Amino acid sequence: MGAVKTIARRTFLIGSAAVMGGVAFGTYMVQRPYDNPLLSDLKEGEAAFNPYVKITGDQITLIVNHADKGQGVQSSQAMLIAEELDVDLDQVNLSFGHPAPAYYNTGFAAEAVPFMSFDKSFAAETMRDIAGGALKLMAVQGTGGSTSMPDQFVKLRTAGAVARETLKLAAAQESGVPVAELKTARGAVQLPDGTEIPYTDLAAAAVNIPPVEEVTLRDPGEWRLIGKKMRRTDVMAKSTGTQTYGIDLEVEGMVHAAVRTNPRQGGGIDSYRDLQVKQMRGVQDVLPVTNGVAVIADNTWRAMNAANALEIEWGPAPYPAEQAAHWEEVANSFTDERLDSEWRSDGDVATALQDADLIKAEYRAPYVAHAPLEPLNAIVRVDENGAEVWAGHQMPGFLLMEVAKIAGCDTDAVVFHNQMIGGSFGHRLEFDNIKLATEIAAQMPGTPVKLTYTREEDFAHDYPRQIGMSRSQGRVKGGKVDSWSLDIAMPSVMASQLSRIGQAAPGPDMQIVAGAWNMPYDIPNLRVRAYRVPELAPISSWRSVGASSAGFFAEGFLDELIHAAGVDPMEERLRLCNNDIHREVLEAVAEMSSWGSDLGPNRGRGVAIVESFGVPTAEVVEVTMTDRGIKLDNVYVAADVGQIVDPVNLESQLSGGAIWALGHAMNAEITYTDGMVEQTNYHAHEAMRIHQCPAVEVRALENGAEIKGAGEPGVPPAAPALANAIFAATGQRLREMPFNKFIDFA
Repeated sequence: MGAVKTIARRTFLIGSAAVMGGVAFGTYMVQRPYDNPLLSDLKEGEAAFNPYVKITGDQITLIVNHADKGQGVQSSQAMLIAEELDVDLDQVNLSFGHPAPAYYNTGFAAEAVPFMSFDKSFAAETMRDIAGGALKLMAVQGTGGSTSMPDQFVKLRTAGAVARETLKLAAAQESGVPVAELKTARGAVQLPDGTEIPYTDLAAAAVNIPPVEEVTLRDPGEWRLIGKKMRRTDVMAKSTGTQTYGIDLEVEGMVHAAVRTNPRQGGGIDSYRDLQVKQMRGVQDVLPVTNGVAVIADNTWRAMNAANALEIEWGPAPYPAEQAAHWEEVANSFTDERLDSEWRSDGDVATALQDADLIKAEYRAPYVAHAPLEPLNAIVRVDENGAEVWAGHQMPGFLLMEVAKIAGCDTDAVVFHNQMIGGSFGHRLEFDNIKLATEIAAQMPGTPVKLTYTREEDFAHDYPRQIGMSRSQGRVKGGKVDSWSLDIAMPSVMASQLSRIGQAAPGPDMQIVAGAWNMPYDIPNLRVRAYRVPELAPISSWRSVGASSAGFFAEGFLDELIHAAGVDPMEERLRLCNNDIHREVLEAVAEMSSWGSDLGPNRGRGVAIVESFGVPTAEVVEVTMTDRGIKLDNVYVAADVGQIVDPVNLESQLSGGAIWALGHAMNAEITYTDGMVEQTNYHAHEAMRIHQCPAVEVRALENGAEIKGAGEPGVPPAAPALANAIFAATGQRLREMPFNKFIDFA
């Protein structure tokens, strides 16, 4: 209740407006379905039962609108539809579809309200419903925040069931057999005599039948696909190198482009000289773009080489030029004037901490790059009729708006072909590559322009994870954690990110304290406060967003308090745990890791539990101190996702998230000098090396009431669990990432 008490005044007007809207007109607007976008271009004999299922005379197409960045969501979405449609995945064609309001994502609603995930009170559920309704009205289509499965779990199964029952009606009309006597299997309606009518043969008849409006979803005991071990639909292509990504595409008549934009992000361009560059082999033109210059050539390599040869004078950075000044601004932000919100206030912290014998610590988390393997790219064509875009992106609705503004057309005149993405981690929530490609294409009407970033340009113009710092003070009493004040200072990632598409971020930014304010502990006196640092370098959502930093701050210092109390780290967390779901996650990871058993000399074991995006995730890391440094031996991950859709993919997401987070905690940071990023490529921003990778064991639980996503929750507990393990093995407490600044890794 602490968060509700302290920020209610700032959110009440928004909530009241939504409630009033529900009474006056909002209920109708929220319940009213959007138009089916598939109906606009159907040919004769083709049927589209809803926005997700289209059947023609020769194929079944499933619309899986959430972007696939490697997390396997294309396959998972297809499974949900196929479960009720009664088709196998080898029978269907998958498409991302075109952006449309019908593909709104209400999964973002859970993170938009200040309630614990296990709080099912009337107030909490009402606010979630209001937030979900608002997201539908705004028609926000996007992939992120581990929302794909929460958003689609019911929607897609319902879509499959509606199509199935409508096809049965068509078969009944064709055959004269009552619907009640018909069955379906493997893409066909089965008659009592064993005759099968393929769905594709029923498409023309189904066109004239209104889709069935009421369906009953199957009981989990009848599921063929959901919860079963399956092979992802993209495994073969990715295993054989035949998967097509945005960077692989070619469009007839296209030219290639590379850009140089001010490495001091947001800074302008003073001058440039291009005469010699225009004479280089393959170069067709040199064009101005926002804060930089583009080179057009007959292939990517020549465009990149020519862009690197440009002589450019850059303007200054609109933020502090040196990294030390960034840290100084963060450190100076723990003031009343910069208090963003008090998210939790249990007990009487001020009185409890008057005792002079306090434990104090400061923690730091640096800027970190996204750095996906597929560099940013896009193909754009602009002409008098509008624009056409080929790229992989997570926010297609906003993409249409950004392109339309530059191309000078309506959003309805922009066609977007979303592509399979070779990694994102939040990087493809941004629009720079799309906007620059559109700027270039607008200067070359009718010519498709393929823009590809160099790796160096990608690093220089990434919007990294937010920089952050925490200051904690606490005390123990009678061998127990008794009191704790946790203050966290960060710039607002949401304000920075939304500003680049002309959107405001009203109210407190929950991401400053995500993973910390909602820690699952009943500590007698506990306070969590967020301080908003003025914007420094521009930042963006990084896998698990604020929880990747705040979770480290919270679980690291909690371990210090527990050590001071002289009790076991796992036992004290279990004692403090305030709900059964989180407790069972802790108990699971304790069992998996044989917590309490003797590891032997020079070894240590650390634990952390952080909830992000509604998924309580606990991790135990085991390490050995060797002559060459710290060796990671084993990692155990337990998480409660409410409902498992694809157990194989779920294990990959949780284990991958842990490995991703461990590598960055060990090795990676972004720093600035002269206003520019110092790290230009992977050699200076290392992920975990293969020889450093530990064995990872995953256990997923299904105790939660709702299904949750798993793309990000494996990230936040990894860094504190590793730091706590290193302390257990060496006695050295690590309070700042990356850890390789203070200790070697084998």
